[in-house]
Amino acid sequence: MNETKTKKPAKNIDRTNQLKPTEKLKRAEYERELAKLHVELVKLQRWVVHKKLKVCVVFEGRDGAGKGGTIKAMVERVSPRVFHLVALPAPTEREKSQMYSQRYIAHLPSAGEIVIFDRSWYNRAGVERVMGFCTEEQAKRFLEIVPEFEHLITESGTILLKYWLEISPEEQTRRLKARINDGRKTWKLSPMDLESYRRWFDYSRARDEMFKASDSLWAPWFVVRSDDKRRARLNVIRHLLDHIPYETVPMKKVKLPKRQLAGKYKESDHPLKYVPEHDWTE
Repeated sequence: MNETKTKKPAKNIDRTNQLKPTEKLKRAEYERELAKLHVELVKLQRWVVHKKLKVCVVFEGRDGAGKGGTIKAMVERVSPRVFHLVALPAPTEREKSQMYSQRYIAHLPSAGEIVIFDRSWYNRAGVERVMGFCTEEQAKRFLEIVPEFEHLITESGTILLKYWLEISPEEQTRRLKARINDGRKTWKLSPMDLESYRRWFDYSRARDEMFKASDSLWAPWFVVRSDDKRRARLNVIRHLLDHIPYETVPMKKVKLPKRQLAGKYKESDHPLKYVPEHDWTE
């Protein structure tokens, strides 16, 4: 049988992810550990550029599971020129007429890049299938060919990591309710989110079939418990660092040069409009 059509689960993958901690991670502990991981991510960034590696990271999961927050924690201290975030909107009419994977292929990494997909081609296995945006035949055909598609990606030399963030129904309820009256988060509560909340078990069935079809030797799924957002973020970043071999690229010691003398320079007398300074202590 052709290797690219073999759909076997990855070996030696710990599905239990160890015992679930009973206490949520405190903010001080989280920030201390995150700062350490940020240093390692910068080292990884330099290594990826130095060795011209290609890295693709896929984030999927239930609504409210914390994909956005996890991605933000991962990229907030690295260069957007190396770490590229891809969060595609709904396909246009033109894109709907194309081969399904076409608009995703255009965003795959080139040498020296790490591309992060905030949702990906797996839309077809999840929201499109559950909400009826594609036919059942299209969804099943996608699940048949996606292992081969991902085999082509990895055969091209791309490191592909796929993360599924899983949340309990109770925690999802708490988070979605918290968005209703929070002006900072109302944009996260769309009609689609509400419908996905209602169809919890439809999404569960779609997720299970997706895992069964696409958990391959060359592109396994890694499941992240995300009821504790802080632990989930640290766990994902640590896992990513452990699965991309990297070394510290030597750097020359940085020393600020002497600033030039003013010479004949004089500040312009052109009137400028300054942003008002508010007294935020009131």
